[in-house]
Amino acid sequence: MNENLFASFITPTMMGLPIVVLIVLFPNMLFPSPNRLINNRLVSFQQWLIQLVLKQMMAMHNQKGRTWSLMLISLIMFIGSTNLLGLLPHSFTPTTQLSMNLGMAIPLWAGAVITGFRHKTKASLAHFLPQGTPIPLIPMLIIIETISLFIQPMALAVRLTANITAGHLLMHLIGGATLVLTSISPPTAMITFIILILLTILEFAVALIQAYVFTLLVSLYLHDNT
Repeated sequence: MNENLFASFITPTMMGLPIVVLIVLFPNMLFPSPNRLINNRLVSFQQWLIQLVLKQMMAMHNQKGRTWSLMLISLIMFIGSTNLLGLLPHSFTPTTQLSMNLGMAIPLWAGAVITGFRHKTKASLAHFLPQGTPIPLIPMLIIIETISLFIQPMALAVRLTANITAGHLLMHLIGGATLVLTSISPPTAMITFIILILLTILEFAVALIQAYVFTLLVSLYLHDNT
């Protein structure tokens, strides 16, 4: 097979124009706004799930941190729905692009850090120098803590990108192997096909777990700064 392994990660275009904006906006159509007195089962289930996740995520926050609840629940819904739609055949997953994940991670991290320096200046500065640090280690420790602070958004973006990309590549490789083995060894092809089904189920779980982990880490950064 001469198929490009990374073809599914190339930004799709239509008439020479990138359509990634339309793909990013498409998940919003999956969450309709309720406009009836009595909702149907799907909308009721969505609202129940949103309230459950929001209650669990906001339990550790104070009143100031809970003002971010709408942004955080919108973030987890967007990442989760985008990851799930990316598992459909011949689809494009925007969260496999490091640039997009950095575009989500850096503003949220910066907002949380700026909030901390604005409202808890002494506590935020105290993170750079823990109490009881020996005097000779103070310059080195401040540098290390500064680097660890600025690497947080990169870690957020790389974690999401790596997990989603690795799962898609593994599914692509096992699917290609199954197709080749069909004409060579049908019993072996059946085994690889079962593995592919199990991996697909795992990827559905990973898509939701990674959305939750990304949002939870942003929530923890916010908790440390409010």
